[in-house]
Amino acid sequence: MKLSFYGAAEMVTGSCFLLETDKHKILIDCGMFQGDADSDDLNRNVFDFEPSKIDFLLLTHAHIDHSGRIPLLVKRGFKGKILATKATSELCSIMLPDSGFIQEMEVEWINRKRLRAGKPLVESLYTVADAENSLKYFEPINYDDIIEVNEEIEVRYRDAGHILGSAIIELWAKEKDEKIKFVFSGDLGNKDIPIMKNPSLIDEADYLVMETTYGNRFHKETKNTMLLLLDIITHTIEKGGNIVIPSFAVGRTQEILYMLNMLKESKFSKIKSIPVYVDSPLAINATNIFKNNQNLFDDDTKALIRSGDDPFEFPNLIFTKTADESKAINFHEGSSIIVSASGMCDAGRIKHHLKHNLWRGNSSVVFVGYQAKGTLGRRILEGEKKVKIFGEDIHINCNIYSLNGLSGHADKNGLLDWFSTFDKKPVKVFLTHGEEEPLREFSQALQEKFDTKVEIASIGQTVEIESAMTSISTTPRRGYAEDKAIARQINEIQMMLDTLQEAVIENAKQMDYNKIHILTEKMKNIQSGLIDIGSVINDRK
Repeated sequence: MKLSFYGAAEMVTGSCFLLETDKHKILIDCGMFQGDADSDDLNRNVFDFEPSKIDFLLLTHAHIDHSGRIPLLVKRGFKGKILATKATSELCSIMLPDSGFIQEMEVEWINRKRLRAGKPLVESLYTVADAENSLKYFEPINYDDIIEVNEEIEVRYRDAGHILGSAIIELWAKEKDEKIKFVFSGDLGNKDIPIMKNPSLIDEADYLVMETTYGNRFHKETKNTMLLLLDIITHTIEKGGNIVIPSFAVGRTQEILYMLNMLKESKFSKIKSIPVYVDSPLAINATNIFKNNQNLFDDDTKALIRSGDDPFEFPNLIFTKTADESKAINFHEGSSIIVSASGMCDAGRIKHHLKHNLWRGNSSVVFVGYQAKGTLGRRILEGEKKVKIFGEDIHINCNIYSLNGLSGHADKNGLLDWFSTFDKKPVKVFLTHGEEEPLREFSQALQEKFDTKVEIASIGQTVEIESAMTSISTTPRRGYAEDKAIARQINEIQMMLDTLQEAVIENAKQMDYNKIHILTEKMKNIQSGLIDIGSVINDRK
């Protein structure tokens, strides 16, 4: 058998792993790369496997960094089954078309600029129609049922406690009369967070692929986080400012609503009359899916609902669907709480609210989720004093907060506690879905505490699984890592070309026509060469 890592290895996004037996190819997740300037190039790269040869895809959950390239996979030839929980399938039915819409809109904006600059147009990664077409391959399954996929492969989905429908995947693969058990943790949830159950405990595994997003961090307790949120809101409205909460449409928005419902209903609350805007059509649709899957909620939330208290409905809660309703929020007199997507601030309506509030000394921006490297949210959180939004420089004068206690990911202790419950420890653990420091620190902690063989998975790496007791890591072939470096160099050269072109246009009146013509032709030749290099990367199998 072979296990290959094509995403979320030495990085957080782009989750994608391939398990190959002598007869079958099984893909686990097919997520989108997000964050830095190289993400688009990574997303556009040809898959390092033939999509049409994949027998089936196992999807851990609906977040775009785990599901976002499924429409592209189908577009490029995949025709197998996509196994996911019922809730994940329902969430993907709104999230993937929404992602397709964003792809189309971004490419339309890019191509307007490229057309004016005389540059070749680019194609959307996929469209709304591509996303909708991919949905027909989904096959919903229940938690805890052992599914016999074929004569050699069995799978079972267990609740990961991360978002609605999220799963830890147990996979039994048979080859040459030996059965080997793999466990893919997916994203493990934080304990005792609103709405979600705690992650299921797994009794044994031969090989474990485990996330480490917060492998070097410790979260505050949810109760303390709720009190801190109340304190932030109270102090901000006393100054007449707004509270802007960039939030993931699925999972985090619903948790925020749960907490605001609790805070508003407290008899000592000073925020009862403050309007709360949920400004994300995707979040509104996701909230309705949550309401239709109450059987997945934790006991506390079920009890709250039985008492007649809907955590997703309370006075002065306003769901804004249209663009005009969204724009009107920023003309509201007095303070308001604005919960809007995207959670990392790189797209969507949140950018408009940041533009209207970052410069205001009396407003607050509250981050409630992970901010990937290179995202607008990460840059704000790390203290940049000025950011560009919609082409305009915005100075940051507002108060910036981060509520780690609301994380949907287990922290270092949570990850170690989850691993400790294995009755039969894995032969080897492959760490994924983390940045350099969390990976390194958690690897060290896991080895020291459990005397376990641990390997930090590398992008493009393939591991030979010889038996339930041995594995051999092969040298990663040239893949994403080197392509990423080349893509970065291409982008840097392209930026230099753009700067030169602007200088030529600006000084055209003072320059000799022949010099302008020569410079223009040279720039065209260099640009053509860059396109050829990019094509080589994209055509590489």
